[in-house]
Amino acid sequence: MDGKSRRGRVTLVGTALWLAGCASYQLAPLPPSHPANPGAPTASERPPSQTLAYATTDIPSARPVSPMAAVPQGEHRPREADRGTAQTAVGEGEVVAAVPNSSQIVLEHGEIKGFMEAMTMGYRVDPPSLLAGLNPGDRVRFTIDVQRRAIIEIEKLPKR
Repeated sequence: MDGKSRRGRVTLVGTALWLAGCASYQLAPLPPSHPANPGAPTASERPPSQTLAYATTDIPSARPVSPMAAVPQGEHRPREADRGTAQTAVGEGEVVAAVPNSSQIVLEHGEIKGFMEAMTMGYRVDPPSLLAGLNPGDRVRFTIDVQRRAIIEIEKLPKR
């Protein structure tokens, strides 16, 4: 085989491969359930977070909410025996996280007698200035306003 015919054959094979790669390609249609398909069903609404100590009474609403309204699953209220008698509850715990820009704190605390068992939980703080100077690992004593469902006092305790 001479160089001219070999070069022609290589050119022919290269041209055939190039044309095969450039042939029009049609994507298969998306199935109706694919999220990118315009006719796909929309995702269901996510349930509200259960990680913070908020109740439906904490969310602004056009209609008034009864104080005796049912509490969603995962919410905490004072125990029945103490309802109506205790306006505040005091607990001690350790700061897990303080988030001043959203007025929240996450605490790992022991039992708050007559109010809540020991747990790690997020709380709303009012006023947010109470969070100044708090760091993860700090031991604190805190007071919860039961009606407002917010921490209203925080005292930093000495390290053990």
